[in-house]
Amino acid sequence: MPVGYPKPASVASTSRARYRVAMLLASLLLAVSPQAPSTPLTPIRAVLLTGASNHDWKWTSPEVAGTLAETGRFEVTTITDPATWLTQGATAGVQLFVLDYNGPRWGDAAEAAFLGAVQAGAGVTVLHAADNAFPGWADYERMVGLLWREGSGHGAYHPFDVHVVDHHHAITAGMADLRLHPDELYHRLVAAPGADYRVLLTAFSAPQTGGTGRHEPMATAGSFGRGRVFHTTLGHVWAGVPATRATWLDPQLRRLVARGSEWAATGRVTLSPAPLNALDAAERDEGFESLFDGRSLRSWRAFRGDAAPPVGWVVRDAAIVHEQGGGGGDLITVEQYADFDFRFSFRVARSANSGVIWHVLETADQTYMTGPEYQVLDDLTLAPDPRHGVGALYDLVPATGKVARPAGEWNEGRVVVHDGRVQHWLNGTCVVDVPCVGPEWEAMVQQSKFRDWPFARVGRGHLALQDHGDEVAYRDLRVRSL
Repeated sequence: MPVGYPKPASVASTSRARYRVAMLLASLLLAVSPQAPSTPLTPIRAVLLTGASNHDWKWTSPEVAGTLAETGRFEVTTITDPATWLTQGATAGVQLFVLDYNGPRWGDAAEAAFLGAVQAGAGVTVLHAADNAFPGWADYERMVGLLWREGSGHGAYHPFDVHVVDHHHAITAGMADLRLHPDELYHRLVAAPGADYRVLLTAFSAPQTGGTGRHEPMATAGSFGRGRVFHTTLGHVWAGVPATRATWLDPQLRRLVARGSEWAATGRVTLSPAPLNALDAAERDEGFESLFDGRSLRSWRAFRGDAAPPVGWVVRDAAIVHEQGGGGGDLITVEQYADFDFRFSFRVARSANSGVIWHVLETADQTYMTGPEYQVLDDLTLAPDPRHGVGALYDLVPATGKVARPAGEWNEGRVVVHDGRVQHWLNGTCVVDVPCVGPEWEAMVQQSKFRDWPFARVGRGHLALQDHGDEVAYRDLRVRSL
């Protein structure tokens, strides 16, 4: 039977504290997890069933596919004619069905194939208007659990907070509330007889925006036969109303859907609860700014150029990617920084080399001639000189006590420059902590390849991402001035 969704007392007053606790737990998990190199997970085979809806499925379906693909956990096939595809016996091996569909019935054979796959263990993700679909198909209604039926509705499209009310489920464990998510807020959904689900998140449906004045369910987790079902009423986009695309541009929704889908497919969640390329509440309070929105290079430009390079650097799967042999030169931030705390994630291809360079000036021919470098490298394959290894202060100070993740996996990097010292962090561990001004620093420079260049002569400059000719990706780039 459905689990109720009473809202905890004083959610508004505890939301920020809950967010901080959730992000602290997430950061602790990230700090602990790299202690042993992990075995890459096999991608989940997901099939997105779409092709008809009273919403803008032609725009949303690529966004839904991208939401899953950008995590690296899913291989997504998009099907725009589910009725034909399902009758061709193609469901074997499918681990997850994603429903972005609200159109005509599929027919007996197709519907039986779909239900049979789910009952045998395939997971299902139900998005927004897919809970409007197929009135009278009792098995589908029981699978979805909560349905848009007679008496259901929504108020105006607007931003609202979505609150986690069940922190014990794998999908929501460690997750913070979604803050000011822009969407339609469904209300008065109808529970299907015999449905098995529990409510994970709710939102207050405010009368001022046409709502009910009560807390309405926004996401559920349930079962149908051996299959697991994740359902969220979020995800609205109207055709011809581009402003509503903000719904799927929200990293918070994308992470919720990715985690819910991973659970539906596998029964567990390995994805971090932190949304990609989004500041958490603590970072906002501390004055961080995001240097990447997951979609554009607007905070970056070419070294000694006025805009982003026309080749080499691309935005793909919510990351800034330098393509192998693509050229383009180094990227630098539009802004300059003096003392700063720069945090980023990076992923290298096998045998790849790159770097994050700071206090860069455009008075020399290369970024590394003026700015010190945090080495980004496939350490485990190349086994370099320690002063050239991942996390090192390049050619000056080796990284000590580090645990690097292998090529193809994401590492967490951090550079802090403050009061004449520089720290490098790798996967939650401080691996370099030395002066960056004064006699000790000068002595290190004189013993390096930088001694004859105008290297580290000023205390302010650009941040740079190095084009070393190899494939490398960066995301979650954020910085604050100290």
